[in-house]
Amino acid sequence: MKSWIAIYLSEPVAARLAVAAQRPGATKSEIIEAALADFFGPPDHDVDDPSVDRRLNAINQNLEQLHQELRIVSETVALQARFLLAVTPPLAAADQPAACTLGLARFDEFAAQVTRRVHLGTSLIKETIERVNSADPAHLATQPVRQEGSVRSTHQEPNSVAAPVAGNKPQSPAVARGAAFDREPDTRAEQTMAGAIWRPFLAPWRATGPQRSRAFSTDWLLVLRVFLPFVAAYYLSFLFRTINATIAAPLTYEFGLGADDLGLLTSIYFLTFAAAQIPIGVLVDRYGPRKIQSVVLLAAAAGAALFAVSDNFWLLLLGRALIGFGASAALTAGLKAVVLWFPAEQVPLLNGLMIMLGSFGAVTATLPAEYLLVSIGWRGLFELLAIASVGCALAIFLLVPKGTCSFAVKGTTIGLRMIYSDPRFWRLAPLSATCIGTAWALQGLWAGQWFADVEGLDRSELLRNLFVMAIASSAGALVLGVAAQKLRRHGIGPRPLLGLVALLFFVAQLAVILRVPLPSSVPWMIVAACGAATVLSYAILGDFFPKELAGRATAALNVFHIGCAFLVQYLVGFLIQYWTPQQGHYPEIGYQTAFAVNLAVQLGAWFWFIIPVPLRGTRAGSKRPL
Repeated sequence: MKSWIAIYLSEPVAARLAVAAQRPGATKSEIIEAALADFFGPPDHDVDDPSVDRRLNAINQNLEQLHQELRIVSETVALQARFLLAVTPPLAAADQPAACTLGLARFDEFAAQVTRRVHLGTSLIKETIERVNSADPAHLATQPVRQEGSVRSTHQEPNSVAAPVAGNKPQSPAVARGAAFDREPDTRAEQTMAGAIWRPFLAPWRATGPQRSRAFSTDWLLVLRVFLPFVAAYYLSFLFRTINATIAAPLTYEFGLGADDLGLLTSIYFLTFAAAQIPIGVLVDRYGPRKIQSVVLLAAAAGAALFAVSDNFWLLLLGRALIGFGASAALTAGLKAVVLWFPAEQVPLLNGLMIMLGSFGAVTATLPAEYLLVSIGWRGLFELLAIASVGCALAIFLLVPKGTCSFAVKGTTIGLRMIYSDPRFWRLAPLSATCIGTAWALQGLWAGQWFADVEGLDRSELLRNLFVMAIASSAGALVLGVAAQKLRRHGIGPRPLLGLVALLFFVAQLAVILRVPLPSSVPWMIVAACGAATVLSYAILGDFFPKELAGRATAALNVFHIGCAFLVQYLVGFLIQYWTPQQGHYPEIGYQTAFAVNLAVQLGAWFWFIIPVPLRGTRAGSKRPL
């Protein structure tokens, strides 16, 4: 049954209706009826269409996900803003230009990393939240890691290429492998110090099947191709640094050297070493540790060869200077290589192992070097060292993988100016430089001379004491590192610990000067162990400056360490030579005077370090207010 009604349409709609009604089988009434039916309700077949439901559900889920991500973004921005406004103090007007320059460089890198994350198509915050909330240890033990500068994520598709790092350089596949280290210890034993040390090496065994085999082989392949060659270079650096204490007697006899000549000959190593520190650091950042270390180590080989054939004091001095320059990149390049080729979780352990293994060069410079000295002489010994340096340089150049290096850090000059203008740096530097530089200078030369001239020890006893000092130096690095870590857990930073270590160092020197009735090796062992306090100094710098300036801050302080070692080694000899040798030995009073003058300087630096003099506000780029 149909009803007739009158409908009034506008002229444009009426014209379009007339055109539509001209199609075959269509009338105006049918078109209007179909339009009204569609208006009052959807067709029955659309209500049950599953594709529509899926699309609507997908849209709803996307909206919910978008809402959740917006909440995360808003909370992140709010927390960051509150932290910056509540913690960061206002800058002085003079500091604002440098801070703005550094901020622009950091923002450029931040924008580059955001671009890379967007291209990856993964959400960093989502991955991090899932990783933190995950309760499956096996999942965490086999989840790969991707690092992008200072940004890490725990998701990577199989067979994918490692994400690029800063400077658009491809990242080492080793960095993008399983993160067995990115979790808390799952047993009580692993929470001990031994567990912390061995956990990175045992991690590949927690994987299963082919994954464990690949991880294990990759770990040890990198150790053989990267870690050990750079450890060998640092070992040679330590050996060159301390070898003069063993060969001082034959050199003095053959060339007729005085105490001042011997002090200059030994200390010139530290002078060229210190002068090269900052340029070497910039070159390592620009060209990578592989190229720089392999080239610079050839200078050490040339210096050792020249030292071996020298027939006068000036050629000896030139050879020793070349050795100092050739050894200057050893620690910087080694630490850089560890950062580039190994996961971040392994870096502290490998750094400590590198320093410990390298310090065995000081052990080799004692009794083992004496055996070679007796059989082939000091010239033959340096010929062997020249050959070993060339072999180490070739091993680094041929074995270390190519293509893994970082870009040159922007604003290097600005960063150094900010560090050297920070008053907190100048509160730390005098104490750190005078104490550590003195320990290096005494262990490298004057401890052996003291044993011979003052203690009257024969050659075998002298070398035995130097051997014990070298062992104490290696152990000191481990002990101080563990102590700093334990104390930090109780809210005590490395700064007070450095002050206490300096006091112990002063007591040991005073015991030497006053000839306290102790075994001669006891205070000298303390002196050598305190030379490892660089662990504390660099930790203090980490509290002062952000990560972007950490490398330059370390290099800036290391210049003072090595420069002070040069001055102490030379000036002690300069003072001692004012006394006339008696039967080829300088008198006790000469050593006591020189050591006492140096100790007075260290005490002044210690008081400057501990006196709470108010300093001006926090410098740009620092992490904490003064």
